[in-house]
Amino acid sequence: MSPTAPGFETLGLEHSSTVDRVAEELRRAVFDGELESGTPLREVALAASLGVSRPTVREALTVLVAEGLATREPHRGVAIASPEAASVRDVCRARLVLEGSGVRRWAQAAPEARDRVRSSLAAYTDAVRGGGASYQQLNALHLAFHVSLVGLTDSPRLVAMAEALVLELRLALAQVERIRRNAHDQADTHSALLALLDADDVTAAHAFLVEHLADAEISIIGALGLEG
Repeated sequence: MSPTAPGFETLGLEHSSTVDRVAEELRRAVFDGELESGTPLREVALAASLGVSRPTVREALTVLVAEGLATREPHRGVAIASPEAASVRDVCRARLVLEGSGVRRWAQAAPEARDRVRSSLAAYTDAVRGGGASYQQLNALHLAFHVSLVGLTDSPRLVAMAEALVLELRLALAQVERIRRNAHDQADTHSALLALLDADDVTAAHAFLVEHLADAEISIIGALGLEG
């Protein structure tokens, strides 16, 4: 006699996709700067605004909390997370370890990985110079270039770690209006880094990356008025 088949009554793709869409809309609002750090995320108000149920909103908020984009406190509910100076510094240090490892492996990296670095930079610089991209799009393309550097390591685990760091960093960058005004400078800086790699000057490229990430750390902390 065959064993009784397990029941899957609780599974539902439609419900799951709704949660994903709510989470994505909240991410968009955060990364576009519409929802600032500390903004309370009230289930009732969000459910009414988005036309979904409170349980759906609650699940979406749980996703954002797990990603570090929101915090949940007893008796206070969920709010957009607030970047801290120590967190920004730690993220930048971790990025240097990951991205630096990729830069140092430029000569040994697969041609496809090097091409991804070039294509990701081209996508970013084209968007900057085109002038029609949103802040969220520029932010995502900018950070995708940095993740592509980690791809030079040929380690999916390191890339996954870099993507998680990028998600956390985007929360801080979303609060920095300054980034909108210097997108052209950022594109030129990244082009200079790639030029060093294409010239096979890995030592200079790594030194350039060290300075670039150090400047980014100082700029973000200063723009956000963070202390500590």
